[in-house]
Amino acid sequence: MQTRRSLMGGMAGFSACSLLALSQSGRAAGLNRQANHAGGASAAAGALPVESGLGIAMTPMGPVPTSARWAYVVDSTTNTVLLSRNAEERMPPSSLTKMMTAYVVFAFLASGRISLEQRFPVSHKAWKMQGSRMFVLEGSTVSVENLIRGMLIQSGNDASIVLAEGIAGSEERFVTLMNEAVARMGLQNSHFENVTGMPAEGHYMCAKDVAILAENLIHGFPQYYHFFGEKDFTFNHITQENRNVLVGKGLADGLKTGHTEAGGFGLCASSQRNGKRVLVVINGTNSIIERAREGSRLMSWAFTNFETVQLLQRGQVIEPNAAVWMGAQHSVPLAIAQDVSLTIPVGWRSKVQISVDYPAPIPAPVVAGQKWGRISVSLPGQAPAYYPLYTVAAVDEIGLVGRLMARLTHAAR
Repeated sequence: MQTRRSLMGGMAGFSACSLLALSQSGRAAGLNRQANHAGGASAAAGALPVESGLGIAMTPMGPVPTSARWAYVVDSTTNTVLLSRNAEERMPPSSLTKMMTAYVVFAFLASGRISLEQRFPVSHKAWKMQGSRMFVLEGSTVSVENLIRGMLIQSGNDASIVLAEGIAGSEERFVTLMNEAVARMGLQNSHFENVTGMPAEGHYMCAKDVAILAENLIHGFPQYYHFFGEKDFTFNHITQENRNVLVGKGLADGLKTGHTEAGGFGLCASSQRNGKRVLVVINGTNSIIERAREGSRLMSWAFTNFETVQLLQRGQVIEPNAAVWMGAQHSVPLAIAQDVSLTIPVGWRSKVQISVDYPAPIPAPVVAGQKWGRISVSLPGQAPAYYPLYTVAAVDEIGLVGRLMARLTHAAR
């Protein structure tokens, strides 16, 4: 027999976690996904023009307008999607590509295969790169540390090439390392053809993948994350400010911007406030000013309209008296197996729907720590999130005489 019990909103210690099907799978019903793999390649190659004007993004609270063609906002602390527009559609990532270039560089640094002090030579290919540059000189050598700053702060295409050639021998071999990282991270809509983000057939990402990459950078290489947040860098007597205006304004602590004609103006920005980290990914805005305005607006919107609440603590008893069959004790407590902290819209605590579901009775013998049943939490119209329960104590099986008496009693009912 299955035991189900509802624990509705208002119960002390509980709140809504809905959405947090969204948070666990990265998608939810009603999201404007529009993922088209065949069309995605065309978009990445620049065949699709950047849309102008406002579009509609989906949020747990309903539609929200955005000027970004592609948008994805996530609470990184609880992995809760707060806003999504075309988030799984392939797009030209432009210089957001350099986040993956940095990821591979950081992996080599962390493994000790290269060092920040190591110097790489500047090839003719790197020196003649077009677009944003660090202004390295052909035939010179530059430290890895300065090349990272040139790539991330100044968005230098030349710095990216020097790093790729210094580590892998060629840009092409380095790109192979980038695509291997794509597979390890499970990025579903990303593929790279170069290290800079210059337009190329088959070079694409999606906004959701950009956010996943950002989380891997933040949590995987915290010792190098500061490079994304430095406000300016001087090289060759040329000072350039960080192209991520949100960093300059103190609204974000790092990550990257990008721009190509095909992709429009985009950014990935992250900010941590009061223990909560939010990631904003936008692309396809129409200007530097609009990119900064929309990035700032969505970052502020996320922090203002959502709150993170700790619903349950690991070990908290949810069902104090789960019936035990043929046990030396008649019941055993069931507890939650993990901390549950979730991000919900401010003021939505009363919308919570919580229930406990477990097979009953539990047959003896019962082992302490045995997984048994689950708790589900949801908001109306959203898929529930599930968290396992476990038995708090051991319960021995009763002896032969006791089992016979129990069966006779049961049969007589």
